[in-house]
Amino acid sequence: MTDRPPKRDTRDRILIAAATMLGEDPGARLSVRGVAARAGVSMGSLRHFFPTQRELVDTVVAGIYDIDIPDDPILDTERAPAERLVACLRQLLSQVGTGGRAREYWRAIHETYIASDPTDDQVITYRSLERLGLHRIERWLTVLADEGAIPANDVERCARFLTTVLNGLLVERALPAAASRLEFETDTLRMAADAVMSGRTGAERSEH
Repeated sequence: MTDRPPKRDTRDRILIAAATMLGEDPGARLSVRGVAARAGVSMGSLRHFFPTQRELVDTVVAGIYDIDIPDDPILDTERAPAERLVACLRQLLSQVGTGGRAREYWRAIHETYIASDPTDDQVITYRSLERLGLHRIERWLTVLADEGAIPANDVERCARFLTTVLNGLLVERALPAAASRLEFETDTLRMAADAVMSGRTGAERSEH
C-alpha cells in the first residue's frame, strides 16, 4: 500500500490556491492554468474536480462567503427583522473596511475592470462575485419572506436595491470623508432596510 493523499486533498489544494489568489488581488485572473500552477497540480487533476472555470470560481467565492460570515445575524430571531437585516449588511461593508483598506479594494477593482478592458477570465470572476453577493442577500431576504416580513415575490428586486445601496456606501468608505460619515452610513442602512420591510422599493407601485 502507498501513502498517497486522498483525492479530497487535491481538491482542497486547488480551492486554497484559488482563494489565496483572489484574496491577494480582487481582480485576480483566476485562469485554470494559473490556479493549477499555484496549487501544484496538473491541468487534468483540476479539470477532474472543476470541469469549467465558472464552476471553479463559483465554488471558491461561495467558500469565501461561508468563511467571512460564519455567524449569520439573520437567524437571530430575538431581534426585529429590519435590525437583523442591517446587521447582515454591515458585515458585508466591514469586509472591505474603511480608508486605505477600502481604497486598495477599489483601486484593484478600477485597475482590473474599469481602467482597462478585462479579460474573459476576469469577467467570469467578477460576475461570479456579483452573482454570489446577490445570492447571499437573497438568502437573507428569503428568511424574512418565510417569516412574512416581506413579500416572497419581491426578494430579487430587493436584493438588487440593497446591492446598489451597499455599492454607494462602499465608495464613500474609500473617500476622505469626516468620521460622521459612519453615523450617516448607519442611517442609510436603516432607511434601506425600512424600505424593504415596507415594500417601498418599487415592486408594489409597478403592480398598480
